[in-house]
Amino acid sequence: MTDGDVAVVTGAGSGVGRTVAAALLDAGYRVALAGRRAAPLEETAGGREEALVVPTDVGDAGSVAALFAAVRERWGRVDLLVNNAGTFGPSGTPDEVPVDEWTSTVTTNLTGSFLCAREAFAAMRAQDPQGGRIINNGSISAHVPRPGSAAYTATKHAITGLTKSIALDGRPYGIACGQIDIGNAATDMTAGIAKGAAQADGSVRPEPTFDPKHVADAVLLMARLPLDANIPFLTITATTMPFLGRG
Repeated sequence: MTDGDVAVVTGAGSGVGRTVAAALLDAGYRVALAGRRAAPLEETAGGREEALVVPTDVGDAGSVAALFAAVRERWGRVDLLVNNAGTFGPSGTPDEVPVDEWTSTVTTNLTGSFLCAREAFAAMRAQDPQGGRIINNGSISAHVPRPGSAAYTATKHAITGLTKSIALDGRPYGIACGQIDIGNAATDMTAGIAKGAAQADGSVRPEPTFDPKHVADAVLLMARLPLDANIPFLTITATTMPFLGRG
């Protein structure tokens, strides 16, 4: 991939999505910013000419189709999708999780990622020159769960399966797919973790975090590879967080 390519970033109004979108813009990409609310997306865009703000509900197929139609109308192609939109969802043991909150989490985290990947795949397959790259935001919860996180953890494990399937199905069309698994980037969404997070032994302890700009650097590393090379999975965590230990 080269600077000047067209990228779509979901969840671009805050947190990791905003940081990644800004880094792509700084690197010379033309970037479509997708998220539920226009105002935060406009803040991310910062008035830049190469940013396109498209309020989008990733869980709605029509809204996602309209997003990619707007991108193709503006720039004619899609070179990169950063599938970032997501929510932590409900907390509690499985019997305490409301079914509607489970469904909402699956709709945003999993179905939303699929719908965006589906539209991006179609665009990348049809365009000339053919191909592109999809980067899915997993989590270290794609490897191991936190206590009381059945909905979130299940969707992130499912993202791994989606990543593998897209990577395989994309081979004939020059479409690469990889996943970045992030542990404790310092954003509003993870602010509570720095104050105290439930541990496997039942205790609650603060956990270290790290600057999300390093996530953006990692995404740029993945995105800038030529399409005959791919990083299927990249894990980036705060160095001393309780991930690799026995828990």
